[in-house]
Amino acid sequence: MQTTEDIKKIIEENLAVMLYFSAPTCNVCHALKPKLVDAILSNFKEFEIVSIDTSIEQEIAANFSIFAIPSVLIFLGGKEFLRKSRHMSVDEVIREIKRPYEIMIS
Repeated sequence: MQTTEDIKKIIEENLAVMLYFSAPTCNVCHALKPKLVDAILSNFKEFEIVSIDTSIEQEIAANFSIFAIPSVLIFLGGKEFLRKSRHMSVDEVIREIKRPYEIMIS
């Protein structure tokens, strides 16, 4: 069981972090997650991925203002850079991260 503090620490300590909010009852969440995780890991070396089950960890979801699932929050250099909920494509997420990520690690 993670706490909001644990997650904030991960965000502070890592260059790039993806928080993936989902729930066991969400079919879209389960279909999207492996594709998104695979795309992130194959495109970006320095990425920490944290999965958050909103059915268990409501406090964390509330803390990050998550009201729909699936939701993805991307943090670059400790700051929230991208927020996507419900309708998102893997390509779209990768495209939006790529340039700022490359600038940050170069």
